[in-house]
Amino acid sequence: MKFIRVLISLLLAVVIVIGFTPTALAFCGFYVAKADTKLYNQASQVAIARNGDRTILTMANDYQGEVKDFALVVPVPVVLQQDQVNVGEPKIIERLDAFSAPRLVEYFDPDPCNPPRRQAQVRSPEPMGDAGSRTDESALGVTVEARFSVGEYDIVILSAKESNGLETWLNRNGYRIPQGANQLLQPYIRQNMKFFVAKVNLEEFEKAGYQFLRPIQMAYESPKFMLPIRLGMMNATTEQDLIVYVLSPKGQAEITNYRTVNVPSDAEIPIFVKNEFGDFYNAMFQTAYTREGKKVAFREYAWDMGSCDPCSADPLNPEELRKAGVFWLTPNMLNNVFITRLHVRYTRDKFPEDLMFQETSNRQQFQGRYILRHPFTEEMTCRAGRVYQRSLSQRFEQEAQTLAKLTGWNIQDIRKKTSVTTSDQQTLWWRNVWH
Repeated sequence: MKFIRVLISLLLAVVIVIGFTPTALAFCGFYVAKADTKLYNQASQVAIARNGDRTILTMANDYQGEVKDFALVVPVPVVLQQDQVNVGEPKIIERLDAFSAPRLVEYFDPDPCNPPRRQAQVRSPEPMGDAGSRTDESALGVTVEARFSVGEYDIVILSAKESNGLETWLNRNGYRIPQGANQLLQPYIRQNMKFFVAKVNLEEFEKAGYQFLRPIQMAYESPKFMLPIRLGMMNATTEQDLIVYVLSPKGQAEITNYRTVNVPSDAEIPIFVKNEFGDFYNAMFQTAYTREGKKVAFREYAWDMGSCDPCSADPLNPEELRKAGVFWLTPNMLNNVFITRLHVRYTRDKFPEDLMFQETSNRQQFQGRYILRHPFTEEMTCRAGRVYQRSLSQRFEQEAQTLAKLTGWNIQDIRKKTSVTTSDQQTLWWRNVWH
């Protein structure tokens, strides 16, 4: 059982401006692929709907072990009552993922001899068991603040005076806490935080007929806008991926105690990547992550939920937003939701603190977007067409170099794949003779 994964997962382009000076692209295109969380073997997902001090937190479960061994321990800022906890729909997390995922888009060069009369508005590219007795609880300094069941989960809310006692209580009550957990529990106790503890009620789980555990949602009011990740790193030996979807009526969200940077975007890359987009994005992300010292949060998407350009999935409708925790919608404010997708890849040494967030009023749009430009291949008899043809080799080389820089892939291997893709254009050498 990957208990470390349990703790964190639970806790938690179409018009081209013609002219043969450098080409600029409109911020649109034909969407062809996305880099969603299926790219990662281990990726926790958390949705945070936040307005003021009010928060609804949705924790998606990617747990794959025996359901009877499932355990959840989440530090929370307040004591939660039963009506503040809900079992969500897995599809909502999937929708947030699909809508906000980094995307591959393609453009098709128009005929240089018959350029469009009207040009689209251009956007400049951005830089690259049973509980113990009350006597035992008192002796351990642990207080059961609330106890209830929601759906297939049995939940206890605890407060504690010291970490050793809390660790002992958890072990006595069947929660398999890794050795040394008390050292990481102690800072939360000092902050007077409570502990949301859950198991699966096997009878209810089997009765409902679910194949996978559903997300847990909790609603609370607190000035603390944070996500505890340290418990998920107790025995971690590999890098962990965390995708956070922040929903806000204001604008972009960012992490305050670590740098938040945009993932490299708006890069033109060879068209063969269309068949290798997953490999490309993984390599690109790892390269950027390493270049930034492995201690930043990457912004992969920031956009108003009412639109997208290009769309990798339809925006969530009002009912889906409600299920995602958006509680401030009114009939006259259906599009008042801004989504920020943050991707954190972390290890214990690079991320020694929990994630602290803040909402901003910045509504600037951003997306991780990677561009394929298909060359025009039909007959061209004008001077502009001949100039265009001669420009292709330089363009293909630039795309190859961009891809190598983004991913660390060998430039010679890229050139070989690019030459195969562009061989049809290279056979048009005679046109320079006839025309």
